[in-house]
Amino acid sequence: MRKFSAAKKWLGDLDTETASTLITAGTDIALVVNGGVDGVIRDVAFGSDELEADFAGEPLIGKTWSESVTVESRPKIESILRDAVAKAPPRWRQVNHLLPNGNDVPVMYAAIQVGARGRVVAMGRGMRQLATTQQRLIEAQRSMEQEYSRLRQAETRHRLLFQVASEAVMVVDASNRKVIEANPAAASMFGEAGRRIVGRSITEPFDTASRRLVETLLATVATTGHAEEFPVRAAGESARALRIAASLFREGRSAYFLVRLLPGEVDAESAELQKKKSRVLELIDGAPDGFVVTDMQGRVLLANRSFLDAVQLATEEQVRSQPLDRWLARPGVDFSLLANQLREHHTLRLFATKLRGEYGALTDVEICAVAVPDSAEPCCGFTIRDVGQRLQSERRATVDRPRSVEQLTELVGRVPLKELVRESTDMIERLCIEAALELTGDNRASAAEILGLSRQSLYAKLHRHGLADIGAEASAAES
Repeated sequence: MRKFSAAKKWLGDLDTETASTLITAGTDIALVVNGGVDGVIRDVAFGSDELEADFAGEPLIGKTWSESVTVESRPKIESILRDAVAKAPPRWRQVNHLLPNGNDVPVMYAAIQVGARGRVVAMGRGMRQLATTQQRLIEAQRSMEQEYSRLRQAETRHRLLFQVASEAVMVVDASNRKVIEANPAAASMFGEAGRRIVGRSITEPFDTASRRLVETLLATVATTGHAEEFPVRAAGESARALRIAASLFREGRSAYFLVRLLPGEVDAESAELQKKKSRVLELIDGAPDGFVVTDMQGRVLLANRSFLDAVQLATEEQVRSQPLDRWLARPGVDFSLLANQLREHHTLRLFATKLRGEYGALTDVEICAVAVPDSAEPCCGFTIRDVGQRLQSERRATVDRPRSVEQLTELVGRVPLKELVRESTDMIERLCIEAALELTGDNRASAAEILGLSRQSLYAKLHRHGLADIGAEASAAES
């Protein structure tokens, strides 16, 4: 505690009324108490209307200070008075005043002895707000403990149910497709491999043909929220036939798959059909043209290796659930045209555009597409063919011969307008020169005059268009 350095100089002329006003303004409650062991309250001042209302039915004047507080607070009152009489530095102590209604009011007191007659002035600060906050905190903690206890009991019951359930169930992380939990029934489905399934990819315990189906199932569920059961087979010697189903749920900010496995014996015809489907999937995956399956909004469900190479990505997980429009040269334009055509006609052929890789590579492509909007899982299939080499050959061929109007219009969208205009100009120029030579009987001097060119300019254009040999005999005759 630090006192005023010149209190007598600046505050020495304060009267009693002013001192009383200062004490009342600086406290919520102030008591004037006898300094003896009895500590009788001689006067009371309130700086807080709330405290004054609390003590309205409980007069304090004439009572001992100890009588006005709870039993637990009486030793604190004795300590406060003892320190004040001994002129020790004042310390703040909390005591609880009793009220007529049986409640108590917490007040923080500090006391000092004043005057020659040993009077003690006790200055108090109301602690009701703090006490209310503390009470709310205690109630909140109690409520949290009760809620935590209920959650723990519920978790115990669900975990027990998860472990004893006869149905095989696995929980799979949607972000990396790894198994988080698997009950004993699920582990038994895969024999020896089931013991180490937790922490590994969900596709690992299935055979090669079934892994693709499992990925398709999870991709469909992630996109649409539901999917039909898929027949699959476990890996290993047993090659046990199973049926797999999945549903998506969220926990906080993370998403998980609840995967269910059921025994699924299939007949020979179904098994042969499954093998044929697997072979088709393998052929599509190894096809030289890019192949992509999307939902009706254009989000990728499946993509083969050729498409991954074209967009400069390594794994199918990197493109799954991404919009196909992301890799088209004109985002927001190309796919809108594709989608409109598919909605109207359900098929599309030879749509020319460019494919943009993740690292900026551009590839000239033609897209053929088909939409299946009426199936249980509506989707679109896109075949994407690289036509860059063919277009380069066509561009080289334009140096040797002009294109017809039909050929030029077919290049719209594939070749920049500047190149098309240049080719059109060359074609018209050549046709005009050929017509002039024909009109003049291959006389170059007359042809130059008709065209409004000098002979030297005509000769240069003949060489540029590969027409230098036309009318050579006429030129020799002129010489």
